Amino acid sequence: MTDNHLSRLFYDWVLAPQFVAQGQWIRVLGSGFLHYGPLHLVVNMFALYILGRDTELVLGRSRFLAIYLVSLLGGSAAVMWLATDSATAGASGAIYGLFGAMTVILLRLRQSPVQMLVLIAINLLISVSLPGISLWGHLGGLVAGTLAAVAILFLPEWLRARTRDSIRWIGWGAVAALAVLALAVIGAGAAVLA
Repeated sequence: MTDNHLSRLFYDWVLAPQFVAQGQWIRVLGSGFLHYGPLHLVVNMFALYILGRDTELVLGRSRFLAIYLVSLLGGSAAVMWLATDSATAGASGAIYGLFGAMTVILLRLRQSPVQMLVLIAINLLISVSLPGISLWGHLGGLVAGTLAAVAILFLPEWLRARTRDSIRWIGWGAVAALAVLALAVIGAGAAVLA
């Protein structure tokens, strides 16, 4: 298996802010399904399997998917503003969002998040130490995933939701608002670059 970054699909979907500014919005989500080569893919899929399995077990399939997608959008939003000359690809922004979500889950379950915080710190250290890694994509995903998990797991309680429906509506509404906010940030970044 060889690197695929020269393929037509890779060229069409890689997150390159200047192309998003030209209206190629498929890159905002599509880039999360591309990887630079087999090692990049294997590392991300291993992390997704480990984190995704536990996150989905606690939150359920639909809330897991919502957090994953909001995290991906958050990573893209950060790249659109803070790494405008880059071309990024990979699921790691969304995976960092799952790191943040798992930290929130641990807090909700009243368990220590220290090991997860150490894992996040180690991964951020790797992100700043190795060339070619999208630090801003990782940080944007981490922030978005953390906020989405807080919206699902804590916000309904803070707003004193009492019924199952109100809990569901508050959580989903807040996650939808985060997705819209990420898209607005991406759009604003695209407008600045246009």
